[in-house]
Amino acid sequence: MGTPDRLGFRTFVTTVLLIGTNSAYGGGSAFAQETNVAQLQVSQGTSDGVELPTIDVKGGRPDGQAGYITRRVSTATKTDTKLLDVPQSVTVITEEQIKDQAFPSLTEALRFSPGVIPHQGEFNRDQVIIRGQSSSADFYVNGIRDDVQYFRDLYNTQRIEVLKGPNAMIFGRGGGGGVINRVLKEADGTTLREIDVQAGSYGQKRTAVDIGQAINENVAVRLNSFIEDSATYRDFVKIKRYGFNPTVTFTPSASTSIKLSYEYFHDDRTTDRGIPSQFGRPYITDTSTFFGNPNLNNAHVDANIATATVEHETEFGVKIRNQSRFAYYDRAYQNVFPGGAVNSAGTSVNLSAYNNATKRTNLFNQTDLTYKLDTGFMRHTLLAGAEFGRQVSDNYRMTGLFNGVSSSLAVNPLFPISFVPVTFLNNGTTDANARSIATVAAGYVQDQVEITKYFQLIGGVRFDHVNLDYTNHQVGGLQLTHTDNLVSPRGGIVVKPREDVSLYASYSVSYLPASGDQFGALAPNTVFLKPEKFTNKEVGVKWDVRDDLQLTVALYQLDRENTRINDPANPGFFLLSGQSRAKGVELGINGYVTDKWQISGGYAYTDAKITSATSAAPVGNRLQLVPYNTFTLWNRYNINEQFGVGAAVIHQTNSFTAVDNTVRLPGFTRVDGALFFKINKTFRAQLNVENILNAKYYSTADGNNNITPGSPRAVRVGLTATF
Repeated sequence: MGTPDRLGFRTFVTTVLLIGTNSAYGGGSAFAQETNVAQLQVSQGTSDGVELPTIDVKGGRPDGQAGYITRRVSTATKTDTKLLDVPQSVTVITEEQIKDQAFPSLTEALRFSPGVIPHQGEFNRDQVIIRGQSSSADFYVNGIRDDVQYFRDLYNTQRIEVLKGPNAMIFGRGGGGGVINRVLKEADGTTLREIDVQAGSYGQKRTAVDIGQAINENVAVRLNSFIEDSATYRDFVKIKRYGFNPTVTFTPSASTSIKLSYEYFHDDRTTDRGIPSQFGRPYITDTSTFFGNPNLNNAHVDANIATATVEHETEFGVKIRNQSRFAYYDRAYQNVFPGGAVNSAGTSVNLSAYNNATKRTNLFNQTDLTYKLDTGFMRHTLLAGAEFGRQVSDNYRMTGLFNGVSSSLAVNPLFPISFVPVTFLNNGTTDANARSIATVAAGYVQDQVEITKYFQLIGGVRFDHVNLDYTNHQVGGLQLTHTDNLVSPRGGIVVKPREDVSLYASYSVSYLPASGDQFGALAPNTVFLKPEKFTNKEVGVKWDVRDDLQLTVALYQLDRENTRINDPANPGFFLLSGQSRAKGVELGINGYVTDKWQISGGYAYTDAKITSATSAAPVGNRLQLVPYNTFTLWNRYNINEQFGVGAAVIHQTNSFTAVDNTVRLPGFTRVDGALFFKINKTFRAQLNVENILNAKYYSTADGNNNITPGSPRAVRVGLTATF
């Protein structure tokens, strides 16, 4: 696991941390000492029978995160586990990488996770495609659902974890292609005083603050906040958002901690559905050209999220972790957008309009019990847990009528801005006017077995009782109830021919109920449908080339079954015969190539196609927005203590905007760069340039006629003060 000189370095760092002299962990306060000891104990590994802390040689944190590398995660198994021992493809984007890249959105940062493609999400929400499966709901915060459709910010994010393949054993329903989990910053006793100011092309302006300290040996506090007021490279599009997230940690004893967090987040922006197509490709127009009515296009969200986490270890060695979260989301959007393709003569394109409002209240409670046990020559890490949740959603949609009459309006694509009055009305039939109450009761068990240091097994199963009470106010208060009892297994084998190499195989299953991931698809003709099923088979290799450099390879086959298709014999009813298959290979690299050179990225080959015809596509059609090949690579090189440079390449081959495969997005290559300058102990400066070569490309889409042109060259300048 390490050479003798590295072992000596670790021992020295461990000693420094234990006596609390590392100023990065609280300047020697009693609280910092206790925190470091606890983190260090969690971070231990084994080498030839000797317990070794997994401190990264680059001076990283005791939990194994340093620079662009993370050695351990708890989200993938709900237990503290080395990434090397997780039989699943996992990509971790660290806080340091997030800061270095300075991307303005979560989905743009996710491009550096192999196999993940950003979806436009109608420019009112985060949406991603993982292994061919699109979702706007498979987002989590510290392992708890954050499934409302909105744009998240990274101001309070410690790291982003991308777990690929079905994850129902850990997360419950959904997660068919994978999940995105944000691990938030918390009060840990670290003394922090950091202010970050950014400005950039197209009127970008942003300020963020991170303040934290230990109050005394038992209490620590932290505050993250930000405010942004920006325009974009697209005409008329503006973004105004802000948020603040205070956290406090109590440690009444060495075996107990209580963590409290509250976040308020506000986002107000112009919705921008992009440009239409013509002749099966994006309509040729200026990158900035806006289609629609900028006076009417808007989206906003207000989110209030409160979380309490209690962790306790009993005298018998049982670790208990309980999380409770209350979240209230008030979210709405309205848009006038291209509703069809530009005609062959290039003289006309139709606009459509609608708005949609959702209010959702989430209440979740999770309890995990972990216990380590030796039975003869085998070591067990046992997990048992339960989750209870209640989600109440109110949804109201209205269709836009131009001049109060028509649901579409023809405009000249050379002059696609319309200020024609639009009246928004609920049409009483297809427009939503409904309330849904989803309740979840789940239990799960898991056993991680280390039979020898060369061979490990992991097995678990989760049972979810999911009930949805759906009231459709459009049909005289029609009430529907649907219940699913879902059993989601997961199994994995890890073979370690060497301590720094693991070969794994895994099998997992997830389900998506008939109501969909946003509870909006329940009707008399769908209420009896079985859930969609996702089955993933995966093999892979993980290699810790050094303590600070990871290589991974994963091969998988992901089958999706029970997709709804129209029943030709009974119009208005559905059959569960739609199927798709995604298979591919993912290669990832993270860490230090040399002491000065960090790297993050990878390559994915994805073959995702329809295998059983649906009403939308025949057998053989490729899934939406899934290129065969994607390649991303971010590099940072420190020339000396003051100067550093960054460089990135993003490349993907062509894809289709929808599963009907009638509109093709051309492939593209984008080159980004950065400069880093440490002015003195207090100030550091940063310059990021996106699309250095000013390539014209199309970054994503939401169907055949809502295509987003990629940004032309954009410059962002940042100044950070640390006190």
